[in-house]
Amino acid sequence: MIHEKYYELLEKQEKLLNRKNEKTDFYNGIYSRYKYPVLTREHIPLFWRYDLDCTSNPNFQERLGINAVFNSGAIEFGGKILLMARVEGNDRKSFFAIAESESGTEGFRFRKRPVIIPDGGETNVYDMRLTKHEDGYIYGVFCSERSAGSSDISEAVAAAGIVRTKDMENWERLPDLVTLNSPQQRNVCLHPEFVDGKYAFYTRPMDGFIETGSGGGIGFGLCQDITHAVIDEEIMTSMRKYHTITESKNGAGATPIKTEKGWLHIAHGVRNTAAGLRYVIYVFVTDLEKPWQVIAEPSGYLIAPLGEERTGDVSNVVFTNGAVARENGEVFIYYASSDTRLHTASTTVDLLLDYAFNTPADPLRSALCVQQRNELISRNLRLLEQE
Repeated sequence: MIHEKYYELLEKQEKLLNRKNEKTDFYNGIYSRYKYPVLTREHIPLFWRYDLDCTSNPNFQERLGINAVFNSGAIEFGGKILLMARVEGNDRKSFFAIAESESGTEGFRFRKRPVIIPDGGETNVYDMRLTKHEDGYIYGVFCSERSAGSSDISEAVAAAGIVRTKDMENWERLPDLVTLNSPQQRNVCLHPEFVDGKYAFYTRPMDGFIETGSGGGIGFGLCQDITHAVIDEEIMTSMRKYHTITESKNGAGATPIKTEKGWLHIAHGVRNTAAGLRYVIYVFVTDLEKPWQVIAEPSGYLIAPLGEERTGDVSNVVFTNGAVARENGEVFIYYASSDTRLHTASTTVDLLLDYAFNTPADPLRSALCVQQRNELISRNLRLLEQE
């Protein structure tokens, strides 16, 4: 017999799942923010969390709690937007689960069960990027975290796990990516097309589990065989720079979007503060034929945590590993706030390209930044005087 409390909570959850989302009054001319997160811990099916049986759970206690739903890969598939969410239990272990929506901004519902990917022996998995590749497969590249095998339990090793599918149901596990010159990898993303007949990856070379060390930014590397992916050379693309939004580290976010002007990248940058690491989302564009070569990189961030987005398990953080570009030019950027919940921002390819190519680059020094701003002010004052 099912506990009566289940039906009470189910009614409450249905109201959440059917709630209409709406754009806020936030404005910068580049993207729109929405009032409600698209996924939270409250979206998780109740039968993932509670034992519904009155006999074994007479007090209807939560048996397997969910702490957060956040960093999500994204793809358009079968006429719907699918989010491959990172779901973190109260036990701190993460797993993947797919939520679906027809609109892309509301009504996301999880499938009946979490995603099952073949076990690679890791302790934890998270932050999957989804790529529709021209070879016919959909690939998922994610962080595979293992113990370093030392007596220090705080040490860990991060690698790029790889899975693939054709139906978003059954997943084949491939060997982890090997980068010969980088001992650890995180935030790896597969490029959607062959480059010189090879598979191309955006990487983030790291000397340690948290610190990038000698890693200079977002890397790019080629491999011949994705079923045994080995990269022997990484070329740097978007670089870490002193006293910028990428000072501490940066990494690939969503799978790059192909446009007429270049490959559009929506990435993340990190700087250190007295309150800890601050994550923001930024944009750059690389050449269509040489996708490692940056041709546009506007100054500063595209998205930073705002209002309630600034609070959560890891405060002052926004992070993306998924975006969807639709045939009509509309783009949904799915970003998590403070490692707790998932939001969307809506824009278009044209707006993002306008932003990328017509926003000035960071001149890297205060004197030059104020000169840059004064030039804008002077142009605007002349226009206002003519009115």
